Amino acid sequence: MKNTQILVIEDEQDIRDLISFQLKSEGHSVLAVESADKAVSIIERGEKIDLFIIDWMLPGTMNGLEFTKKLKSHKMYKDLPVIMITALTQADNIISGLDAGADDYITKPFDLNVLQARVRVQLRGLSMAKSETNDTLDFGLLKIEIQKCRVFIQNEEITLTSTEFKILLLLAQKPGHVYTREQFINNIQGENIFVTGRTIDTHIAGLRKKLGEASNMIETIRGIGYRFKDVI
Repeated sequence: MKNTQILVIEDEQDIRDLISFQLKSEGHSVLAVESADKAVSIIERGEKIDLFIIDWMLPGTMNGLEFTKKLKSHKMYKDLPVIMITALTQADNIISGLDAGADDYITKPFDLNVLQARVRVQLRGLSMAKSETNDTLDFGLLKIEIQKCRVFIQNEEITLTSTEFKILLLLAQKPGHVYTREQFINNIQGENIFVTGRTIDTHIAGLRKKLGEASNMIETIRGIGYRFKDVI
């Protein structure tokens, strides 16, 4: 995406400056603040933001997790990608961050080049969502006709259950986004569909088997959930 602006919320100045420098070197505009309180003033004035990088542990009246939850309830920003960075490395922490609305989660210390790669993934997903003008998601090997609920592997149609289709569509509409089992349940539960965390794994195993050559597009994030592989 061109002319992107990224808001970085990080209280450690050295890290904030390094992230800002790296992003600017890639051609992004950057707003950088040290607290969620200052970030709130930015979103309240309706500043154009394309992606948020948020540290969990922040000074002030709210931490990064609380700010992310607030962000996801904001009409203008709720659908924009969030990358959370933190020294909290336990699976429970990562799951809490993702459930709060983060699209990706990077633990400190991290490589700036890895962070930049994650940024590219999220911006590509955002660009895909903005440019999607028809009802087809085309990843080359895999094609999904959304309204017709049809899936093709190398132009050969495969048959999925309604639950498998919903899982695949949820993942494919946001490449690079990590979904926890709880998020799958909240997103695909319906009148004729009942799933639990345990059955999500079973459905995905069946889905991968049917996808054949494209099965590696669904990546397992151990102890957390699943994501759709970013396709350049």
